[in-house]
Amino acid sequence: MNYQDVITYVVKEYGVQPEYLWKKYPSFAVLRHPENRKWFGLVMQVEKMQLGLSGQGREDIMDVKLDPKEVEFRQATLGILPAYHMNKTNWLSIRLNEVDSKQICDLIDASYQLTK
Repeated sequence: MNYQDVITYVVKEYGVQPEYLWKKYPSFAVLRHPENRKWFGLVMQVEKMQLGLSGQGREDIMDVKLDPKEVEFRQATLGILPAYHMNKTNWLSIRLNEVDSKQICDLIDASYQLTK
């Protein structure tokens, strides 16, 4: 999956439109429930070096909120990182080009349900 695939999935599955809240970060899309305004995801394009990764260029990532035990367990998975710019106990970052699309969708769904 990539950045746009995630946006398409969330719009189709939940009817949620991304919100672009920061002029300084036009590629940061907030995904939140329309009823309670709680965030369940943040899709971003971030420089690899800011994620502690080697190489040049940007990386498509998504932060999702999960139960802390799930966050700890998932961080041992290839393509999963400690949350970028979020609470690392409750959030994790998914490298969208490194994780299977079904697993990404499952994590989005879990985050959506947790924050409902």
